[in-house]
Amino acid sequence: MTPETLFYIIITIIVIDFLIDKILDTLNAKHFNDPVPEELSDVYDKKEYERSQSYKKDRFKFGLVSSTFSVLLTLGFIIFDGFAWVDQIARSISENPIIIALVFFGIIMLGSDILMTPFSWYSTFVIEEKYGFNKTTKRTFVLDKIKGLAMTAIIGGGILALIVWFYQIAGDDFWWYAWILIAIFSVFMNMFYAKLIVPLFNKQTPLEEGSLRTKIEQYAKSVGFKLDNIFVIDGSKRSTKANAYFSGFGSEKRITLYDTLINDLEEEEIVAVLAHEVGHYKKNHIIVNLVASVLTTGFTLWLLSLFVGNPILSEALGVAQPSFHIGLVAFGILYSPISEITGLIMNFISRKFEYQADNYAKATYNGDSLISSLKKLSRNTLSNLTPHKAYIFVHYSHPSLLQRYHNLKTGF
Repeated sequence: MTPETLFYIIITIIVIDFLIDKILDTLNAKHFNDPVPEELSDVYDKKEYERSQSYKKDRFKFGLVSSTFSVLLTLGFIIFDGFAWVDQIARSISENPIIIALVFFGIIMLGSDILMTPFSWYSTFVIEEKYGFNKTTKRTFVLDKIKGLAMTAIIGGGILALIVWFYQIAGDDFWWYAWILIAIFSVFMNMFYAKLIVPLFNKQTPLEEGSLRTKIEQYAKSVGFKLDNIFVIDGSKRSTKANAYFSGFGSEKRITLYDTLINDLEEEEIVAVLAHEVGHYKKNHIIVNLVASVLTTGFTLWLLSLFVGNPILSEALGVAQPSFHIGLVAFGILYSPISEITGLIMNFISRKFEYQADNYAKATYNGDSLISSLKKLSRNTLSNLTPHKAYIFVHYSHPSLLQRYHNLKTGF
């Protein structure tokens, strides 16, 4: 295969991926005005449903503009040898392959972030503000950007540096070392993310003593779930949207509630949501997801090791001098169809896990309270009650509200 042929394959993959995504978005948008299923008729009143329709349409139009800009930027960068230009800058700074790779990706990621920030700003301070969701101040927005970039530089840069170093000392066998590194990092982050990363962005406080904590502890005891760590996070600092999540395992496991969740739901509904989260733990979903992620990473790294050293990858992106970092970029694009397939599989498994966690909550606590909570959360986020089936299949990690309702009511 010639570099020119590979160049056109790369362009084709990017374009086809974009077109498929936009077709799915358009199919989904055509169902925005579908009548609300009778089972969900109590989610919105007429005024709120009209707001929901308007919100979905605004998000659809915004997504179309932002994604089109992004793909045109990517295509332009490839066609006009942008990678070669950045590579020259990186090589002018150092001859060390590790430093070259860090500078190369640093420039690309910083440039991309700067160019996409206006879209992020518009999404936060125009669309989300318009519908009353945004609570982020401009100061918080800027600080989040700075913290995010710093974390990417420190953590991402550190991992990249080690992987390039592994490649320098082990050649094509580097993937073993990289796999072990990423696997250890993944386990570590699963264990300590809430302790180390979350506090950089949000304040977490133990759930205060009271009827809610008592009900949660009583439920946990009734299902043999040792739970000492129940925290409340100041999600209202950025948005009115509510959430809850389970993290860690062993002695580090914890339940985190958004303060917005506590404000939006009744205590019985909150406990039902937590019963769902406990279901994930009891069904070993966290471990399964972690193992699946590690295995997928290993496969990807092994495949990368077969191709990254091939000079055709670099030449296809207009870079004459073969290098690991250019090969990594080209491989990332070529791998995207496989990534899409693995993503579909993981979403399918995730939706099955959600049904299982819902069933656990129904069996051990109260299915009706969970349904009530899901409806309130959908209403408060103006979510889409009539998504297209193909869109659910490709993009949803959770079943739709209607699917979860039917499962909880009839176990279909």
